[in-house]
Formats: sequence, structure tokens, C-alpha cells
Amino acid sequence: MPIYVNHSRLVSNVKIQEVNRNVKLLQWHEFFTSFVLWGPIAILYFSKVTGSYALGLSIFSTVTLSAAVFELPTGIFSDYVGRKITLTLGTVCFTLGFILYALGTSYLFLLLGAILEGLARSFYSGNNDALLYDSLVENGQKTKLSSIIGHVGAMGQWSLAIAGLLGGIIANWSFQTAMWVSVIPQLICFFLSLFIIDPKHFEKKKSNIYSHLKEAILNFKQNQKLRLVSIGDILGNGMGEASFQFRSAFVASLWPIWAIGLTQVISNIGAALSFKFSGKLINKYRETVWLLVGGVYSKVANLIALIFPTVLSPALMSTTSIFYGVGQVSKASLMQKEFTDHQRATMGSLNSFAGNIFFAIFAVVLGYFADLTSPRTALVGVTLVQFVTLWIFWKLHQLD
Repeated sequence: MPIYVNHSRLVSNVKIQEVNRNVKLLQWHEFFTSFVLWGPIAILYFSKVTGSYALGLSIFSTVTLSAAVFELPTGIFSDYVGRKITLTLGTVCFTLGFILYALGTSYLFLLLGAILEGLARSFYSGNNDALLYDSLVENGQKTKLSSIIGHVGAMGQWSLAIAGLLGGIIANWSFQTAMWVSVIPQLICFFLSLFIIDPKHFEKKKSNIYSHLKEAILNFKQNQKLRLVSIGDILGNGMGEASFQFRSAFVASLWPIWAIGLTQVISNIGAALSFKFSGKLINKYRETVWLLVGGVYSKVANLIALIFPTVLSPALMSTTSIFYGVGQVSKASLMQKEFTDHQRATMGSLNSFAGNIFFAIFAVVLGYFADLTSPRTALVGVTLVQFVTLWIFWKLHQLD
């Protein structure tokens, strides 16, 4: 009796396996990318090498300026050449940048490391979400995007929590050791990237690059919903990330160095849970609801912790992370819904480009203000300015 093989089913099963492999690899890639032991004490290390808060924060600014410069070229590179090679190049740059940080006996070494880290971030920014989206679309699982992004983000937050706990302990003994050990996870990321498969859904572009870029910019200009979520993301992430990176300077006035990592552990555990359940939460209530609720809570909690500083203040500030994951997934989901398929990475890079420019400027201003006043006063000022993002998300909620 002849045996008939259902080739279409075999092909479908192969696609499912490829998609599942990409998703799993991206989850572990996110885990090891985020395994940065020096994260909790970065501002302390950079300020110690450079001699001031402003110069210390200028390293973060250099990272984002570098990312901004390379953002559009790498986004276009991803759309034209491929998602996998873009991811692999990013891992190479991260590894080299972290090595320079570990060698950072001078400001120049830190700057060179920051430039490479910025380049690495630009390789990842528009590309990784596009790779995930393309992989899911290929297998008809586009509706799972929010849930999958949440799971990938959760892996990163669990990694940050573990690294934060270990990093604080190691840094209390030696800052330099914490820097060197952080190079190893980046080497693992390079190895993982080699097993990623470019989705068949992805097609390398052959159109004129300038026309491609012009069309992407025009989409932002004409789409009000996309424009609002993009502006909210740029301002919110720029001010929020600058505050988060600088927060250790305030925590150091209340807790010993070995305990600073605990604040990051609390933050990352909260964020991991937020990422994990973000898909279910967004399915129950719209993305804009979570952006508003999370925004109000984080600003009020931070103001209470800063205006009335006690030994409990760092822990209170860390609780704001319970809305971080769902907020990030909400913004990513809203933007991915509005992006066009053939410019997905480029449009993501345009958004990151503007966000990086804003952060680079804002971080130095924050550091300068802290040098003139104090870390606590500077953080209070940032929190008050952040209320503008609530108005933007309220306007977006009315359109949703």
C-alpha cells in the first residue's frame, strides 16, 4: 500500500519549528544581553573614572548619541540585508564595547566603549522586534506579538535581577572584576545569534534607499496615532532612563554599595512579572490604559520617595517597575500595529534615533544640575517634568 506524504504539512511544521527556535533564541539572547553585572553601579564607576556626575552621565549620553548616528543606517541595513546578520554584528559591537569599559582606566577608553555600545544598540533597536514580528507573521501568529514581546522582555528583566544582585556584591569587592565578568554573556550572545534564521516573510529591499527613508518619515507625519505614541515613547524613555541610570547616586546616600544591587533586583523582578503578564493585561484593557495608570503611579511614588527620603525610599522607587513591562509592551505593540511591513525596522530606528538624541542631551543636563545641587534635587525636577507624558498618553487614549 503506497504511503502518501503531506508535503504542505511538513513545510508548515518546519516553519513552526523555525519560528519557535527564533523565539526561544531571542529570549535567551535577551537574557544574556541584559546580564550586566556593572549595571547597578555604572554611574558610580563612570563618575569615579571621570571625576564628576556630569562626565559620568556623558558616557550614557555618548552611548545614545552613537546609537542615534548609526540608528538609520542600521535600520535600513536590516531591511535591505537581513535580520540575522544585523543581530550578529550587534553582538560583536557589544562585546568589544564591554571590553573597553573593563579596560576603562581613562575617559577615552570609556568613550570608545560607549561608541561601540551605541552602535550595538542601533543594530538591535529596530531589527530585533522586526525579526520577532516577521517570524510570527510567517506562521500566522501575529496576534501573539504582545505576549511574545512580553516573554522576551521578562527574560531580560530576570537576567538584570540576577546580575544586579551578583554585581552589587562583586562591585563591593572590585568594580573592575564586575566589568570583566560582564564580557562573558556578550560572547554567548554572539554564539546564539549564529543559529537565528531569517524569516521567509522578510524580503530584502531593492528600492532606492532615500525614497525608502522618505516614505518612512512621511508615515510618521501623516499618522497621528503613531506620532503621539512615538513622542510619548521618546520623552518617557529619555527622561525615565536618565533617571534610572542616575538613581544609584541617590541610593548610595541611603544604602551601602553592596546593597545598591538590591534596588535593581526589586525593580527587575517587578518588571519581569510585568512583562510576563503584559499580554493578558493588554487583552483585558487597552494599551493606553496601562500607559496612563503606570505613569501616574510611578511619578507619585518617586516624588514621595524623593521629597521624604528615608531608608525605605529606594525600595518604594523600585516598586514602579510593576508597570514598566506592560508599559513598554504597550508602546511597542501600538507602534508595530502602525508600522508598514516593508519599513518596519527603518521606522523603528527613526523612533529610536529621536529618542537617543533626546536622552543624550537630557542626561548631561541632569548630571550638570546634580553637580550644582544634589542627586535628590535633580531627580525631583526630572519627575515633575515627566508629567507632560501623561498628557500625551491621554490624547492617545482618546484616539484609541
